[in-house]
Amino acid sequence: MQSPASAIKPGMTPLAVDWIGETDGFIRLIDQTLLPTELVYLDCHNVETVWEAIKMLRVRGAPAIGISAAMGVTLAAVKSRASTPEGVLADARKASDYLRTSRPTAVNLFWALDRINKLAETLNDQSIEEIRRELLREARLIQDEDREMCRTMGKAGAELIPYSAGVLTHCNAGALATADYGTALSVIFHAHAAGKGITAYVDETRPLLQGSRLTAWELLQRGVPTTLLCDNMAGSLMRSGKVQAVVVGADRIASNGDTANKIGTYGVAVLAHAHGIPFYVAAPSSTFDFSIESGDQIPIEIRDSREITHGMGKQTAPDNVSVYNPAFDVTPANYISAFITEAGVIHPPFETNLSQRLGIKQNG
Repeated sequence: MQSPASAIKPGMTPLAVDWIGETDGFIRLIDQTLLPTELVYLDCHNVETVWEAIKMLRVRGAPAIGISAAMGVTLAAVKSRASTPEGVLADARKASDYLRTSRPTAVNLFWALDRINKLAETLNDQSIEEIRRELLREARLIQDEDREMCRTMGKAGAELIPYSAGVLTHCNAGALATADYGTALSVIFHAHAAGKGITAYVDETRPLLQGSRLTAWELLQRGVPTTLLCDNMAGSLMRSGKVQAVVVGADRIASNGDTANKIGTYGVAVLAHAHGIPFYVAAPSSTFDFSIESGDQIPIEIRDSREITHGMGKQTAPDNVSVYNPAFDVTPANYISAFITEAGVIHPPFETNLSQRLGIKQNG
């Protein structure tokens, strides 16, 4: 399915990932590598297509990856040719193990797979059709819960944004990265809807330009005044006095508050700290990993060097040059002013406040 991206009605963003049909259905994803000029849907009828979509960033953003993975396990059960419930559950477990190898940093991927695996372990005495129905119900529940958390986070975070503020964001943490509305962008959408007269400043987010391709597109769809800038212009913009808050998303957050997000986030946090600008991280409880103590334990994905040397298909570097291309970096907790979650705004000290507000929910 393909249409011009400009054909989307203002005031909405289509779902990044969804399940079409019932227990005979399939997964439909937006191929985000083609935005902002083309809106193309990718229909996934097997787990291999889901794995490739996650690996190649056709679907991206920690919550959306988690939803896609949960639906991927469901898809394996739906498409299984096994004639017994045990065989269908074995195919689902195999799919879960396979999807775990797609991307290492976003904890939502593993959280969602663990959750749906835990349910699958209780279905041994169910029929094949009931197994499929229960897995689909759980995958949709993960999607619905994320949608509600995004709205709740946005309302809480909007209270932190001053009137007439400039709000800088990095990468894409909007509807395209979640079930709906986004995390960081939900804050901006709600502040805009509240009539606060804000301006969104969007880093390009090199090397794959998620800011310019995706975030700017989403903001304009919803009528938010938006200004795009190269990543290396953020410091100058802050020094000019045009930025009053920074809001970003996250892919994994350690128990002490250290936060992994798209590469370049750490630099933005340091700049915000130097200019006395509050730096907020918006993320659902599923993005917090209380099994690790600090950001030093977060695995960082290293991606293909050609994303830098041949960005957008054009060679921009000499042959045989060495390339450093981590997909994420870690922002130390001391640079973060507060976390915006579905449980409300959480301020320092994070080592105690995060576990008190989210730990039981995350580990329960």
